[in-house]
Amino acid sequence: MGCSSCSNGKDGQPRGCKNNGTCGTDGCNKLTVFDWLSNMSLPNGQTPFDCVEVRFKNSRKEFFRNTDKLSLVIGDVVATQAKSGHDVGIVTLTGELVKVQMKRKKVDYGDKGLPRIYRKATQRDIDIWQKCRNKEEEIKKRSREIAISLKLEMKLSDVEFQGDGSKATFYYTAEDRVDFRQLIKDMAKAFSIRIEMRQIGYRQEAQRLGGIGSCGRELCCSTWLTDFRSVSTASARYQQLALNPQKLAGQCGKLKCCLNYELDMYLEALKDFPSSDSKLQTEKGMAYCQKVDIFKETLWFSYRNDASNWHALKKEQVQEILEINKKDKKIESLEYYTSDTALDDQVTFENVVGQDSLTRFDRPKRKRNKKRKNKNPRKKNQNNSVRNA
Repeated sequence: MGCSSCSNGKDGQPRGCKNNGTCGTDGCNKLTVFDWLSNMSLPNGQTPFDCVEVRFKNSRKEFFRNTDKLSLVIGDVVATQAKSGHDVGIVTLTGELVKVQMKRKKVDYGDKGLPRIYRKATQRDIDIWQKCRNKEEEIKKRSREIAISLKLEMKLSDVEFQGDGSKATFYYTAEDRVDFRQLIKDMAKAFSIRIEMRQIGYRQEAQRLGGIGSCGRELCCSTWLTDFRSVSTASARYQQLALNPQKLAGQCGKLKCCLNYELDMYLEALKDFPSSDSKLQTEKGMAYCQKVDIFKETLWFSYRNDASNWHALKKEQVQEILEINKKDKKIESLEYYTSDTALDDQVTFENVVGQDSLTRFDRPKRKRNKKRKNKNPRKKNQNNSVRNA
């Protein structure tokens, strides 16, 4: 994601918009919707939709009614109605796509109680708004110190000022119920503003703060993921993943949302797979399943008395043995199946581009021959004539 104000600067270094996600073109913001109807004109006689989508700090978006029929485009800074005073945000979507977004988020666009847009923000509104945004980090640090002094079991993760600077919303996470009445009194006295406390979940906290995941990319919740579906350890079991909480947990401390991305494919592949609890009856004894490889369609079995010696069988072979066992018959041994159709050692990696070893620079260099052959025959003949004379 990027916009025109995030282009390269001097010496090819990235300049960055330095607007903390509030650049004018809305091209590098979170959860941005592309307006593919912007270049299309409305049919004759149809009036444009009178609601617009306005974005505030982070991913908070709300819908407002344009009662004064202002000419608004994406990126305009507007002053909007609030419970008390006014707020300042950036227009992110206009036109008929706003109606689609309102249906998607289950907002009634026919509701007459929708807040309205007052005006396009003046320079004075923008100056107050930016001044308040610059104070947020300092106030967040001070509020954390106050909470620690009161010994409250809570974490203040983010602060959001209202556009006119009269109110600040503090977002926090906590395990149990927190009595923060004294905290509100102390913060209101220290900052001289109205305080609103809003509790959020750990995933919502990661969504607001953002970060880099273990995959090396930005967190899904802070870029495109809008709904948080429940993730259970069964998702990891179906995908044959080790139940290591340090690897399965994300930055929010919960199970990673990406465990659900490929779960449907694994469930579909496991439909015709023998159960991992399958037991094979042989003349040598009972064999138990030790490992399953869904991609290779292979199962490894071992005897009860020889658990360290595994035998690889294809999915079809296991199903065939199970059918034989259902008829109260036993097979001779697992080796009988693995000897006929032994799994060849398949090459899992092949150097197809001619890449050398990573340790090629660690090898000692060969000593070059200091005696260089004289390739000029005329010069060689002159030297021989001098010697003969």
